[in-house]
Amino acid sequence: MKSFAIVFAIVTCAFAFAQNPGAKMPPDSKAPAPVRNAPKSASSASPNPAAQTPANAPDSNAKQAKQILERAIQALGGKAFLTFFDMKQQGRGFGFNNNEPQGVGITYTRLYQYPDKERYEYFRQGDWSIVHLGDKGYETTWRGTREEDKKTLAEYNRRRAVALDFILRGWMVDPATAFFYDGDTITETKQVHKVTLMDAKNQGVTLFIDTKTFLPVKKSFNYRDPETRDIIEEEELYDQYREVQGIKTPFTITRKKNGDVTAQRFLRTVTYNPGIGDAKFATPALKYDSMKK
Repeated sequence: MKSFAIVFAIVTCAFAFAQNPGAKMPPDSKAPAPVRNAPKSASSASPNPAAQTPANAPDSNAKQAKQILERAIQALGGKAFLTFFDMKQQGRGFGFNNNEPQGVGITYTRLYQYPDKERYEYFRQGDWSIVHLGDKGYETTWRGTREEDKKTLAEYNRRRAVALDFILRGWMVDPATAFFYDGDTITETKQVHKVTLMDAKNQGVTLFIDTKTFLPVKKSFNYRDPETRDIIEEEELYDQYREVQGIKTPFTITRKKNGDVTAQRFLRTVTYNPGIGDAKFATPALKYDSMKK
């Protein structure tokens, strides 16, 4: 009987050693009794959330952002939107002070050639015009022509760099552009996708895309005031879309600065690819008589 017990102990230890070859087998050790229905440890029951995050999560976020913007381009007209060369708009513009419109507005004609040629003619006879060629600006009145005021020109160039068509036609295809999907939110009483783009110069712009129509509802960007060094937020709102020559066009455009309305435009007519010609965008001769009254 005693020999049988010794044999049984040796066999048991040998079995335990086979299950765990790295373990030592002391001569008189006994195999531990198995633990049944032991609770799982916290680490095994709830893995580290970071370990569950896919390694390509940032790429997935950027892909989602680009897909939303691609759908926005299709909603705006797809190829027709991406390839129009020039445009003519006519409408009425209003300036604002303390969120109140000033006067009855000014009639204007806007001539535009993608990406950086623009001419505004104000009043019915075009008595006052402003021409932008690249980063240069020229103002013509009954007194003559001069270079645009530096501060006004700087504000224009800041907005032009993040113009909606420039973003969707230029930034979208630039390999240096970074894309971020910021989720859904509500703006201007509409549910929208919030997408941020960042260019190679770390200039950021956020687009708010309607979740139903995929048309842009708003654009916003921040910059530091060169004089006060305060952070300024500018917004541009798009409303009253109509289809013109296959391109969805906002006929009401509102501009805000730090939440206050600063300008508003109401379009009356829009024509794409009218063949404006280069003469309207020629650099005007500088001749200005400051003595005229």
